[in-house]
Amino acid sequence: MNRRDTKSPIRGDFRSDTVTIADQGMREAMANAMVGDDVYGEDPTVNELQDYVAELTGKEASLFLTSGTQSNLSAVLAHCERGDEFIVGKNYHIFLNEAAGSAITGGVSPWPIEVNERGSITPEAVRSAIREPDPHHPISRLLCLENTVNGFVQPVDHLAMLTTTARECGIAVHLDGARLFNAAEACNVKIDRFLEGVDSVSLCLSKGLGAPAGTMLASSRQIIDRASRARKMLGGGMRQTGHLAAAGLYALEHNLERLTEDRLRADRLASGLKQIDSLAVIHDTNMVWVTPSPERHDELVKNLQLQGFAACFWKPTMRFVTHLGIDDPIVDELIDCFTKLFGSH
Repeated sequence: MNRRDTKSPIRGDFRSDTVTIADQGMREAMANAMVGDDVYGEDPTVNELQDYVAELTGKEASLFLTSGTQSNLSAVLAHCERGDEFIVGKNYHIFLNEAAGSAITGGVSPWPIEVNERGSITPEAVRSAIREPDPHHPISRLLCLENTVNGFVQPVDHLAMLTTTARECGIAVHLDGARLFNAAEACNVKIDRFLEGVDSVSLCLSKGLGAPAGTMLASSRQIIDRASRARKMLGGGMRQTGHLAAAGLYALEHNLERLTEDRLRADRLASGLKQIDSLAVIHDTNMVWVTPSPERHDELVKNLQLQGFAACFWKPTMRFVTHLGIDDPIVDELIDCFTKLFGSH
């Protein structure tokens, strides 16, 4: 377990899988990385990572970017022109949590559509969102999907239906796969199964895989060339970044299989909390969503914080995320903290 080596009072940090810290093996890989100037295409470790991810995804090429937001934005800018529109689920990260970057930097507007309780959109909703040819309307150019959505897996067959619909409507598909590896682990398939009809995909290295930074964008050579230009415009051209790429390679080679541990610990947490009558609990992959009774919410949060637990304490529903910094004992301590406050069956 890699708990924080700080004076923080946090004992169990369930806020996100972004809080993971590089282990000793990853740090050694970073320290020993061969590097060059990546803006000139001369960093051998970055090039190795990009080739590795292209093969992993079954795409022609891939690009190393600083973050998922930069990767998604570069993809949108690569697919769309000013005045175009992309269709997206109304609670997807690209729409809600990326500071309207596509509109601000690219003049590309999002068209959000309804999702169900598991974050899924329907082929019918996509079809109805496509704009008719009309000078009054923006041009529907791109469908942006996400997997997982708030931890919920979007199954291979469902994504295939959506990508087929997009093809029939003449628009491209980008997949925000920040946690696609979690979806693949839960479905016991390789990630390329989700990508057969997808034109581009973002894959985060700094969440469950434990790297300190970095997201990969994989696509055709043409889209990657356009995205590389967008990355430069966005200030993402880095120099001897092989040290970070080495962390990404290490993560892909060592931390994929252990995602099962995160899912099982989320199962363990959810199972324990479901024994408490006054809680509503849902979960999938490495995320657990807990809704206490409104009058007990603040009391619960105060109690958890006093016991050294951190999570996203949103109202009415709070989120707990398991990751490589969480072990079974801390999960059990968290369950015990809930149980002491609320009781059980």
